[in-house]
Amino acid sequence: MRIWENKNIRRLFLRVFLIMAVFCSAIFFTVCTQIKLMFFYILVLFTVMAFLIFTAMYFYFKEQDRMIEQAAAKIKEYISGDKTARIDCEEEGELYRLFYEVNLLVSILNAYGENERNEKQFMKETISDISHQLKTPIAALNVYNGIIQEETDDADIKKFASLSEQELERMEYLVKNLLKITKLDAGTVVFDKKEENISDIMKEIKEHFIFQAEREKKTVAFSGDNKITLFCDKNWIKEAVINIIKNAFDHTKAGDSISVEWKSTVQMVQIIVKDNGSGIYPEDIYHIFKRFYRSRFSSDTQGIGLGLPLAKAIVESHNGTIEVESIIKKGTKFTINFLIPTKL
Repeated sequence: MRIWENKNIRRLFLRVFLIMAVFCSAIFFTVCTQIKLMFFYILVLFTVMAFLIFTAMYFYFKEQDRMIEQAAAKIKEYISGDKTARIDCEEEGELYRLFYEVNLLVSILNAYGENERNEKQFMKETISDISHQLKTPIAALNVYNGIIQEETDDADIKKFASLSEQELERMEYLVKNLLKITKLDAGTVVFDKKEENISDIMKEIKEHFIFQAEREKKTVAFSGDNKITLFCDKNWIKEAVINIIKNAFDHTKAGDSISVEWKSTVQMVQIIVKDNGSGIYPEDIYHIFKRFYRSRFSSDTQGIGLGLPLAKAIVESHNGTIEVESIIKKGTKFTINFLIPTKL
């Protein structure tokens, strides 16, 4: 049996055997000699034998408990971030075999984590390189388009140049979002968090959509308490809200309305973006935050499928959550929740 591989168990059984052998011999001698108060002496011998066996077992299990506590401490060190923490497993036996398997599991986890970090870094560098390479020709094409529109009086040429400009804007938006998402994935973003007034953030976001709302004949309303603040990175939170509002623009038509509201409760700050557009099908609700996801029911030709995933990544990086409610042909409501730790 493998139980005998543990030298501490062998020692325990040997000690118990020797104690029992010595005291059984003493009891046998007492019975054979029939000394006075024989039963008293036998009772004393049994008591002493039981005490010694109990003592031997106590010290054995105390040592086992010490080993387990040390192993638990090493595991806690690993969980706390010390990737070099290992359990001592130099001895033989089932318990040490368990410790060895735990160390093996830790090594596998470290290797897996290292591979994942390398893959993320490779993906980040690759997409960053591609994105940077794309920026130059996109900028050049935008310049060429502007020149064509200025230098020609042909209506058809102007029309196609305008369509080309729209597609270039979509490509530029895609490139920028790819760069931002890969930075978030790779954990290379350092957030400059401080207490920010949400009303000030919303004023800047409103400026971003005034022209688009007029051009598409849509209404955008902003409302909220001017005193509400949020501990955040202002630029990244703007990016998240802008992407959600842009999604609302992509799924509304002329005459529709979009509202942005911010409020606070005892436990959280909320930013709510509502529209009365086409809505989201129930089958799509659980997939809208996946990258490049396009619903089979969608007639939208502008969406790329990166805005909502980017918004979700930014919000979660600020320890927030996004909730979605939608009714087909009635509209959609996005609620961003940020907990207020000091009030929990």
